Amino acid sequence: MKLKILLPFRVFLEEEDVTRLVVETAHGSLGIWPNRLDCVAALVPGILSFTTDADSEVLVAVDEGLIVKAAGEVMISVRNAVSGADLGKLQQVIRDEFLRFDEQEMGTKSVLAKMESGFIRQLSEFHRE
Repeated sequence: MKLKILLPFRVFLEEEDVTRLVVETAHGSLGIWPNRLDCVAALVPGILSFTTDADSEVLVAVDEGLIVKAAGEVMISVRNAVSGADLGKLQQVIRDEFLRFDEQEMGTKSVLAKMESGFIRQLSEFHRE
């Protein structure tokens, strides 16, 4: 299979001879082999692993995103990715970088929601006058 991992502004990784791929979804691990039916799934922050024809296993920490498998191609689009050989360090990157960013994003959304509701409340009061 051909594997391509895309980040918002660049191609992170391209690999031609992938024989097996495992990713993390909200419903658990998803394994993809060359003869698997086409599919689409949402990814959660986790470890992506794939094996090439040379029997080498590659580990990549990925942030949330989307995976699309169509025919012999697998496209993965994520917000961020880090490759490495040490599983412990990759898991720490997920905890420290990707999950922390999600918490900050939730806080930002909460502040924006409060600002929007305050604006709407002031607008409705202005409209009543």
